Amino acid sequence: MVGITAFGVYVPYSRLGEGTQGWTARFEKPVANFDEDSVTMATAAAINCFSNVERQEVDGLYFATTTSPYLEKQGSVLIAEACDLRSDIFAADFTNSLRAGTLALRAAKDAVQAGSARQVAVTAADMRLPQPRSEFEPVFGDGAAAVIVGNSRVVASIEDSYTISDEILDVWRAAGDTFVRSGEDRFITDEGYMKVVPMAVSGLLKKSGLTAREIKTAVLYAPDAKKHKAMAKSLGFDGKTQVQEPMFDTVGNNGVAFALFMLCAALEQARPGDTILFANYGDGADAFLLKVTEEIDNLKCERGVKDYLRSKNILPDYLTYAKWRGLIDIAPPVRRPPLDAPSIMAMHRERDQNIRLLGVKCKSCGYPQYPPQLVCTRCHTRDDFEPVRFSGQKAALFTYSIDYLGPTLDPPLVISLINFEAGGRMQCMMTDRVIDEVKIGMPLEMSFRKLHTVGGIHNYYWKCMPQRI
Repeated sequence: MVGITAFGVYVPYSRLGEGTQGWTARFEKPVANFDEDSVTMATAAAINCFSNVERQEVDGLYFATTTSPYLEKQGSVLIAEACDLRSDIFAADFTNSLRAGTLALRAAKDAVQAGSARQVAVTAADMRLPQPRSEFEPVFGDGAAAVIVGNSRVVASIEDSYTISDEILDVWRAAGDTFVRSGEDRFITDEGYMKVVPMAVSGLLKKSGLTAREIKTAVLYAPDAKKHKAMAKSLGFDGKTQVQEPMFDTVGNNGVAFALFMLCAALEQARPGDTILFANYGDGADAFLLKVTEEIDNLKCERGVKDYLRSKNILPDYLTYAKWRGLIDIAPPVRRPPLDAPSIMAMHRERDQNIRLLGVKCKSCGYPQYPPQLVCTRCHTRDDFEPVRFSGQKAALFTYSIDYLGPTLDPPLVISLINFEAGGRMQCMMTDRVIDEVKIGMPLEMSFRKLHTVGGIHNYYWKCMPQRI
């Protein structure tokens, strides 16, 4: 039996919504911070899966997105490194289609079924940029979702699938485009979404011998709330009892991650024996039939969709969001020299401590230390250490300083000295914080973020942030 063994989501802390000056939409939507991108969000969602899965048992990682930070470099390899997975795993990027998440899911299922992998992580994230004041702006949201596909301890088996490939220019971005483009709404709806998704769903139901009434929960991709309601009705599903809430007013359409995000939300409330129909759209349509197993009751879900939706910070003004997305020019911080491009040699040499966030623990006295040392700072034993992962550890703020002239798009810059619960101390920046709430002793957690981009190089590192949940 092959299916989903764990799942996780990620929703950015910042929101545009009621209380944001200059935001006119009636919907609230999450927006990634200036130091986040599709890679960092996908990493966060994947890490949320690993409380249920042993990392060393993961043989592959697939990354789905249409907004990769690099055009010629794999994001999946970087995510695997940040998740501290083995170096001999198979990593692959799926992109250029909103259906990339389910294409990756199908590939992961086939790999496990064929025996070439025990477990494969599928993580999807997007932060598509809508043109300001366009019809897309209230709908698009940023976020990520991840599932682990395996053949043991399966919480939802993948019973069957059906795919339609369809060439239509409905929503697209060409090389060099900043914003998403779209064709005429009636044409792309009638000839694309409303025609192709029913073909995939009806094909799956016919193949499996089921009817719409026998489905417990239908998870349906849609461009917006109106089309989602129309699709559910056209397929014969009861919109009140059978269809997963799409959360357009709180999460928004987070692109490649959207369908998987809704699937994770459905699995959070699923019971053993439930049948889930899962459909996605983009250059065609994918439909899956899943059966929830008894293992769902044993799954630990420390951070679910509802938890993330409760943890938020409404941005004070639209101008802040516009700065983060580069929609307006801003003056550089005063009295600061320009940043130099990071050394690719140093980045490569220090990837274990910077990307995996690996420190060491002294074998003689057991004291953890970051960054890695040659001589133990406690017992002074030389070169007798074992590696320790600090990325998943909780911490507390020991002391901090605030720099109002620091190079950041979210001033002021908070430089933190933190103590890890399991031992060890680290200096790092603090992100997703409310300045008035920063205080010594506050609980913290680590978050994979982007420090800056210079010379086409994205410099990633770990920051601390107030414990969200």
